[in-house]
Amino acid sequence: MYIIKVKGKAKIPDYIQLRDEHFVLIAYFRADRPLKDLHRYGLEGKEEGLAAVITGLEFGKLQKLDL
Repeated sequence: MYIIKVKGKAKIPDYIQLRDEHFVLIAYFRADRPLKDLHRYGLEGKEEGLAAVITGLEFGKLQKLDL
C-alpha cells in the first residue's frame, strides 16, 4: 500500500490518498480529520502509526506505507 499527501488550494483542504500495489485509489480523506473506518482498508488498530506517518509526509511525495 502507498500513501501520498495532496496539497489543497484556497478553500480546498489537504487530503491523504491511500493506493494499493497497482496504484489504484482505495481511500481518500482529509488530512486534518480524525482517522475513522480504517478497518475497511485493513488498517484497524494502526491509527497512531498512520497519524505519525501523515504528519511526517511531504506534499506530493508517494511513499510506501509500512505499518
